[in-house]
Amino acid sequence: MKLRHALLPLCLLAALPALANARGFEVRDMVKLDRVSAPLLTAEGAQVIFAKRVVDADLKASSSLWIRDLRTRDMAPPKQLTPAGWSVNSASLSADGRTVYFLSGKNGSQQLYAMPVAGGAPRQLTDFALDVDGYHVSPQDDRVLFSTAAFQDCGSDLGCTAARLKEREAAKNSGVVFESMFVRHWDTWADGRRNTLFVAPLPAAGAGPVKGASAISATLAGDAPSKPFGGNDDFTWSPDGTSVVASIRVAGNEEPWSTNFDLYQLDAAGKKAPVNLTAGNPAWDAGPVFSADGKTLYYRAMKRPGFEADRFGLMALDLASGQLREIAPQWDSSADGITLSADGGTIYTTAQDMGEHPLFAVKVADGAVSKVAGEGSISAFEVAGDTLAFTRNTLQSNDQVVVASLAQIDEFQRQRADGQSVAGPYRAITPAVTDLLKDVRMGGFEQFSFKGWNDETVHGYVVKPHDYQEGKKYPVAFLIHGGPQGSFGNGWSYRWNPQTYAGQGYAVVMIDFHGSTGYGQAFTDAISQHWGDRPLEDLQKGWAAAQQQYAFLDGDRACALGASYGGFMVNWIAGNWNEPWKCLVNHDGVFDQRAMGYATEELWFTEWEQGGTPYDVPANYEKFNPVNHVANWSKPMLVVQGQQDFRIPVEQGLATFTALQRKGIESKLLYFPDENHWVLKPHNSIQWHDTVNAWLKQYIGQ
Repeated sequence: MKLRHALLPLCLLAALPALANARGFEVRDMVKLDRVSAPLLTAEGAQVIFAKRVVDADLKASSSLWIRDLRTRDMAPPKQLTPAGWSVNSASLSADGRTVYFLSGKNGSQQLYAMPVAGGAPRQLTDFALDVDGYHVSPQDDRVLFSTAAFQDCGSDLGCTAARLKEREAAKNSGVVFESMFVRHWDTWADGRRNTLFVAPLPAAGAGPVKGASAISATLAGDAPSKPFGGNDDFTWSPDGTSVVASIRVAGNEEPWSTNFDLYQLDAAGKKAPVNLTAGNPAWDAGPVFSADGKTLYYRAMKRPGFEADRFGLMALDLASGQLREIAPQWDSSADGITLSADGGTIYTTAQDMGEHPLFAVKVADGAVSKVAGEGSISAFEVAGDTLAFTRNTLQSNDQVVVASLAQIDEFQRQRADGQSVAGPYRAITPAVTDLLKDVRMGGFEQFSFKGWNDETVHGYVVKPHDYQEGKKYPVAFLIHGGPQGSFGNGWSYRWNPQTYAGQGYAVVMIDFHGSTGYGQAFTDAISQHWGDRPLEDLQKGWAAAQQQYAFLDGDRACALGASYGGFMVNWIAGNWNEPWKCLVNHDGVFDQRAMGYATEELWFTEWEQGGTPYDVPANYEKFNPVNHVANWSKPMLVVQGQQDFRIPVEQGLATFTALQRKGIESKLLYFPDENHWVLKPHNSIQWHDTVNAWLKQYIGQ
């Protein structure tokens, strides 16, 4: 298998000798990159609209909508659709495709706006007392279903929530009394509000923005969408506009250890009581989508309560009879979402697959699955008529908007199956990073495999340094992914991006150890209650296999780095496999499993992973507990911790640093008072990368 290299524009081919001195990619390039996302297709796929995020000289971000006519072949670049000076998000199209809706805080709070796809001035449609956080316009384009954080006892009175928040701000006392968990979640302390669904009429032509709305989910003590990462796919309109279906967890005091999300049918007029459509499943039900005739509800469902990384199967519920079936029970992948074809016969969905994140087509009738587009990671997509639009990224490129004809894709796959060498039907209409940064060379990469735990096949990736020369050896950044049910595969990241290490002259090795997603559910399941043995064996064997297969890896100059579960593994490595490493980097990693079991917010996670509560199965929490092996620590470690990280609280990072300092081990603590489990602010990201790179340079050079 050959290493893959970034594709160069034809105009650069003549300049290849000059590229011999091309520089590497670095964090300042990364934070300044334009980011495209969320493609929409107008009727029959004639035009594509997408969002583009840019940053100014101070790294302040703003987003706008852009449009490209796909019927022309003149290679004209996309044009900005929304006015200059506006920052917008969450675009959607009217039923006839002539109007684009979006959210903007242009006038002080985030409200709903609309403008013609043909161009014109935006019109403000709502002026609620609270921000609109997410929305769906009704199929009839006459009402808006939206979510906002509200005190549910305020009912439909949005002003009640706004007034209560002002009263709290003016209060002289600051104490808060809690009677149940969550007291805090991800990076936010609970204040009594829940994400609640409302319906409001849209104003007639020429009328001012609407100010009032009717609550339709306030009687359910749950968030719609869920916190902290729920989205618009958590709720949807019925085709006739009479009802709404939403995925909501109503768990009372058990919410922090429950993954029982159910689908509730809500009366759009707010007059009928909610109906639980999936009460028979005690696990997670998500992503409701109606068939065009409204008779079938499609959704995704897990089977095991309490397990957040269970497989999401595709379900079809006949609303009249209550008959339920799984559409593709033999497909050993977890579906990310549901998009129906125009004829209702096909579900399009993405899913992780062998280190990549392709787009699949699943036949509703028989569950037959085929891959529509792969090679990298597809992050968003839309189908209209014969046109497919999606955003795709790889280990060498940021997201690009790509379009293709479904008929041409079918023909391409047929020809390729016949052994013909044919060009792909995919057309990128936005530039890759190498088009934007023409003096930058990306590191080539390759996926490799080896026999890991239980003699099972495990995969990983190796990335060459940007300035690779045959015959030379290079120091190595050994990256360990979080999750633990996650993956470091063929995709682009703005937090842990292998090219930022390749750009500094390092080779990169990443192992998708047992527990990683995209290799079948049994492979994912294998890590639960085995955090420190099976994955460690995979990492050890993967490190040995990589050095055997790639002679340019300098095994004597290597550092191991990881975040979240990867940070746990760095701590575990420090006491159980520290021999190969010249240094370690631990970002928001678990130090004490027992304390983690009591201090983290989503208790279902630790209780599933450890097989119970810390008081019921204390031995499980001690079996793979880094705190019990501190006596063996000896390697220099950089510790990174965010104050607002409530997933792995700050005390875990402080305890790690205390142990290192008390033992006299070379160590540093990079502390962010304003970051959560992730480092998201651009200037903080630069500091993070500069500090990590300086740490690596101190111990392995470059």
